[in-house]
Parts: sequence; C-alpha cells; structure tokens
Amino acid sequence: VQLVESGGGLVQAGGSLRLSCAASGRLFSSTVMNWFRQAPGKKREFVASIRWGAGTKVYADAVKGRFSISREKAENTVSLEMNNLKSEDTALYYCSSGRGVGESDLWGQGTQVTVSS
Repeated sequence: VQLVESGGGLVQAGGSLRLSCAASGRLFSSTVMNWFRQAPGKKREFVASIRWGAGTKVYADAVKGRFSISREKAENTVSLEMNNLKSEDTALYYCSSGRGVGESDLWGQGTQVTVSS
C-alpha cells in the first residue's frame, strides 16, 4: 500500500481546505487511517483518525469542532476537511495507516498547509 496526500495550499485565517489521501492497494476493516502534522521546529502531532471499517473517528483537542475526517471506500481515499483555519494550523500534513489510533506503519510524503493571518 502507498499513500499520496493532496490538497494543501495557502489560505487566509478563517478559511477552509480539504486534504485527501489516496491509498493504493487493499485497506482492511481494522486499518486505522490517521492524519498527523508537523510544524517547523515542532514534533509531529496527531490530528485525527478514522477506522476504515467502522468509520470510528478520533480528533485531537486542538482541531475538534473545526476539522472533520471522512473516508470514501469506493475511492480508497481519506479526507480531512479543515474549517476556520488558524495560523497555528500551519504545518506539513501527513496521512498514515496503522493498526490503531495514532499508530503508523506507513506514511505518505506530506502536503503543506500554510495559514496566513
């Protein structure tokens, strides 16, 4: 399985972006798809996850109520809808897959999100 992110860009504070992660190969019901982000000079941090089969979602406190994770089984993609973006959301966003929330066996290459204030 390979993961390819897209949808990053430059947006003003208060704006929205939608990130997508396309997975090649089969995803199992037990697979958890995660979004992480890493800002310059900071550690990589968990953003959100969704279990491929059940669709169970988990969010970091920093993004609750603003970000929404979803999956499209027919297209083998996971999306992250980001609303009311803040300057502190600026980071390189990564998609990953693993066996649990925040656990990652495979990573995408990342997509840059920059929020201007």
